[in-house]
Amino acid sequence: MADRFTKIPVREQEPKVRATNFDEVCLGYNKEEAMEEATRCLNCKKPLCVGGCPVGINIPGFIAHVKDGDIEAAAKEIAKYSALPAVCGRVCPQENQCEGQCVLGKRGDAVSIGKLERFVADWARENNVDLSEKEAPKGKKVAVIGAGPAGLTCAGDLAKKGYDVTIFEALHKAGGVLEYGIPEFRLPKEKVVGPEVNNIRKLGVKIETNVIIGKTITIDQLFDDEGFNAVFIGSGAGLPKFMGIPGEQANGVLSANEFLTRVNLMKAYDEDYDTPVVIGKKVAVIGGGNVAMDAARTALRLGSESHIVYRRALEQLPARVEEVHHAQEEGIVFDILTNPTEILVDENGSVCGMKCIKMELGEPDESGRRSPVPIEGSEFVMDVDTVIMSLGTSPNPLISSNTPGLEVNKRRCIIAEEETGKTTRDAVYAGGDAVTGAATVILAMGAGKKAAAAIDEYLSK
Repeated sequence: MADRFTKIPVREQEPKVRATNFDEVCLGYNKEEAMEEATRCLNCKKPLCVGGCPVGINIPGFIAHVKDGDIEAAAKEIAKYSALPAVCGRVCPQENQCEGQCVLGKRGDAVSIGKLERFVADWARENNVDLSEKEAPKGKKVAVIGAGPAGLTCAGDLAKKGYDVTIFEALHKAGGVLEYGIPEFRLPKEKVVGPEVNNIRKLGVKIETNVIIGKTITIDQLFDDEGFNAVFIGSGAGLPKFMGIPGEQANGVLSANEFLTRVNLMKAYDEDYDTPVVIGKKVAVIGGGNVAMDAARTALRLGSESHIVYRRALEQLPARVEEVHHAQEEGIVFDILTNPTEILVDENGSVCGMKCIKMELGEPDESGRRSPVPIEGSEFVMDVDTVIMSLGTSPNPLISSNTPGLEVNKRRCIIAEEETGKTTRDAVYAGGDAVTGAATVILAMGAGKKAAAAIDEYLSK
């Protein structure tokens, strides 16, 4: 019997082994381990964990089914709320959301909600559980722009309600950041992403790839020529940000988005593919978020000495605790309180080093956060030949600039109501990174879910 305050440990690849391959790091629970972990749940009358979940999964409900060994029932319970459970069980920041609210966490370990969700989703996939139940057709059409987490969630929820849904995706494969951004060792594509996308298709959702809204076809044409009754924009935020320091145009400087997309798209991690991604022997990744960890850990696996360069302190890293821990175990070098000031370029136009300055934490500001300030006279040159910028992203303006009446803010994010996703254009809704800027998969899913409910209400009038 599990100790109430100590979670069942999760099996993982050994750090030295996994640092040389792209196989999934976390191996997850088996059925016995999952059932034992499920016995720890207190089944609270007022479950705070549910309030911490952006898509509102009935967490005690599905865990109770796991405890009883009825994994199919658990899968069907989760499916009422989430279209991507195998994804969320792997990449959600549970420590800040559902698990962060678990009352057991006040005295010991929170229930491993994410790992239980992952187990249930994987079991359902491996045992061909049918999760495609939906209402009778409503005779109305909805277009969804973008096949990432927000778009897939919105499409799945609307299809369950009986709407005729078509997703338009700019790239050649559905999944968005799940397919192109998150590395294989964190989120396997064929094992996890592909089947979850296929579950959306089984609900009747059509997915048209290689369609660039704003170029191939406009939103006006979706209404006027294609007969759609409503549109949801979940196009994400794929436009990378840079520092604006000298030398950023050199060969060997790239964004984390570009780097990770190349590796995933070209399958540089797979020896069966003759499409390597060439990077240097010493790589500096600028930034401290999950994407920075992904880029640094990917570079390591491709044979580089890999550094995280972050201008704040280690405890201020915005990345998930688990991702930072895994990176440290694997040998990523953390150059904290360090800020690049110039990228050095050789006679061939390539990176040959990076000027940096050491930082220290200054006095707290009004929010209580201590901002980094440069230490005079602490400049030095870091020996690197590749620099990967992981400083966040913003939405591509292609859709908004080609859609009359669709307003954006100064960050080029689409203006939309938080609770409904309603934009300034009638019958057009939006959510996810296209509205908020770069955020998490589960927050994008939550936005897609809210928009689906609002679209249903709009079209039911």
